[in-house]
Amino acid sequence: MTANDVAPLLPAPDVLRDHCRALAVLDAILCPEWPDRYFSFDADWAPGEQLASMKNGSGDEYTVTFTPAGVYLRGFDHESPMSPYAEDRVWPGVLDEVPEPLRACAEEPAFTDDGLPAVTAALWRLSTDEQWHTGTVDLPPGHPDPDGADWMFQSLTDRSAEAYAEFATDYYEVPIDLAAVRHVLALRPLTTEVVRALNPELTLADLADDLEETGYPAR
Repeated sequence: MTANDVAPLLPAPDVLRDHCRALAVLDAILCPEWPDRYFSFDADWAPGEQLASMKNGSGDEYTVTFTPAGVYLRGFDHESPMSPYAEDRVWPGVLDEVPEPLRACAEEPAFTDDGLPAVTAALWRLSTDEQWHTGTVDLPPGHPDPDGADWMFQSLTDRSAEAYAEFATDYYEVPIDLAAVRHVLALRPLTTEVVRALNPELTLADLADDLEETGYPAR
């Protein structure tokens, strides 16, 4: 599955934003140390903008930039044959059709290296669009996941509590309370019971900064 296959599986921007926010809070509960988290969400990334991100600690990452003009989703798989570091250029077609209102997101310095965007897969959706878009890309042959979209964006295409629980059990190596995951994914206000169900060593007060950073609803 490539970015082109992922596009019809992505939800509307507001749904995606809420899901990304919930993923970040779940990770904040399971992993109090921010640098070790897989998912994060900054509700005040820039004026009027929010940023969701994934980093797996092995050089792979994605970011979702939510702006008034639309949403830009960037993925970077460092082992992809489409990596810009292979030939010192972005793979042809990946960014060529990004619309002007979102070009600044695609060229964001925080996600470039010496001016070269770190990207192997990109999707976008303007605020006036009814669907997600990708560029016209000639994919390298003979690779089951050439742009990394298949595995990188699984958390965005399968938004079930079961999918997160399976991921977290493997990644954080802890048992996961499925009911608590459902509570957070629904963006219900956190309670001490929900927090303790996921991390007995954490209190609701410990999450104050994370809840403010993510914009998770307090009530």
